[in-house]
Amino acid sequence: MTDRGLLDTSTVILLERLEDPSVLPTHPLISAITLAELSVGPLVASSDQERAVRLRHLLRAETDFAALPFDDEAARMFGHVAASLRHAGRKPSARTYDALIAAIALSHDLPLYTCNPADFEGIDGLVVVAVPHPDRAA
Repeated sequence: MTDRGLLDTSTVILLERLEDPSVLPTHPLISAITLAELSVGPLVASSDQERAVRLRHLLRAETDFAALPFDDEAARMFGHVAASLRHAGRKPSARTYDALIAAIALSHDLPLYTCNPADFEGIDGLVVVAVPHPDRAA
């Protein structure tokens, strides 16, 4: 476990359900992109129950974390991420939120903690830490 690390959106959503929180960094951070993704959730929910769950995720993230911005350095790193994905035969546009989150991790030299490590395959220089997904067998 490292001291600091960036949590992707999947990990933030699943935080309460993780079986072993010790796999997370001591000082977890999130990005403004994760807040953007979480902000969409309640607005597109198909039921009041789902809207409430998604709103709870958003409010928890806003309360518990200070989000790292997508700044000039992250913008430059996004070019690197997009090029890496293209060279790996993947379309950056298909995973835009993930690519933006990866750019922020790279711009801050942070490992990225995710329950969906395949989403970040092919990004040169990105340190990905797989967090066990609570709904998948190890």
